[in-house]
Amino acid sequence: MATAPVILSNQPGSFAWGVFHDRHPKLIQQLLDAVPYTAEQQERLRRLLDGSLKGVLVPLNEDVHDYGQWLDWGQGLWGLPWGDAPFLWAESYFYRRVLDATGYFEPGPWRGVDPFAPFKAAELSGSAVDDELAALGELATLPENERRDALLLSSLWGNRADLSFQLTSDGASAPRSSALLADDTALLWSRLASATSGAVALIADNAGRELLPDLLLIDHLLVHGLAARAVLYVKPQPYYISDATMADTLAAIERLAAGSEPEAVSVGHRLSSALRRGTLVVRTHEFFCAPLPFHDLPTELADELATVDLAILKGDLNYRRLVGDRSWPAVTPFAEATAYFPTAVAALRTLKSEVVVGLEGAVVSALDDSGEPWRTSGRHAVAQVRA
Repeated sequence: MATAPVILSNQPGSFAWGVFHDRHPKLIQQLLDAVPYTAEQQERLRRLLDGSLKGVLVPLNEDVHDYGQWLDWGQGLWGLPWGDAPFLWAESYFYRRVLDATGYFEPGPWRGVDPFAPFKAAELSGSAVDDELAALGELATLPENERRDALLLSSLWGNRADLSFQLTSDGASAPRSSALLADDTALLWSRLASATSGAVALIADNAGRELLPDLLLIDHLLVHGLAARAVLYVKPQPYYISDATMADTLAAIERLAAGSEPEAVSVGHRLSSALRRGTLVVRTHEFFCAPLPFHDLPTELADELATVDLAILKGDLNYRRLVGDRSWPAVTPFAEATAYFPTAVAALRTLKSEVVVGLEGAVVSALDDSGEPWRTSGRHAVAQVRA
């Protein structure tokens, strides 16, 4: 497969530049406003932000547990301005440094405290979740084919709930229209129907309002025999504001089980039972917080993923890591971009960054001519499969 230029964040006015100069400052201020950090923690956060805009990349302190791993991941990058490193790498490192600044890994009272927990909790307890769960009763009355499609699309469009996206976009309020730019949902269902091992993996993206429809989809696959076992992959630590961890998974299941909608309560209890029986397994790996594309999957993780019939990757960041965070021509075939992946793969993703592949030329031309920032607005999505 031909290569394309790696996306950097050093071009003023570019999407990647805006993440560092607009989104990150807003994030740091939100952290300072939401959490009563000490004066030292506040100063660390401010220094991190300033350094990411004006300074150069420096390694982690030698006494932290993952110093050696990040030293290796950053070979050739240390000493460069942040904007001259690959955007995917630099953005990931920023969130790793947020954990340092807030004392997440340090001995003491702040150890293990998720800096993004207030935002996740507020979203999960919000009235929007009540409204979405209330619709489950009506959904249960639909024919199975219609219900499964509705759950799949809900999982796809649920990615609009991404908290980091809401810092810079009003795309979450855009209507669901015919904005599915690539639709391989029929192929996804066909692949599941012909599965041999019966195992399906879902690599999660965000917690809260996005994780809920992901869990509803998993429940449907298990209940209707489309998967004998589901493996949910989450992040090993807080990441990218709203990325899902094990704690977020348990909170989402509890939110379902403790609700007032009978169907949601039933799903919550079934998922809890599936965890106990092992038909739903939650797993993680340090690589899910790595600043690298999935082309660099470590052998043990690639071997693990190779055992499932289909891996469903959720969200924008997983998509960037799946195809490579490069300026690909949008008509690059999805199957070509994902040929290396160790099993059949599906991507459910709303477009919130510049990378996209697998589109028809006429679609790309029409979108380019529209004048809309269609790659980053969150108003369009893709459901792509390489079976």
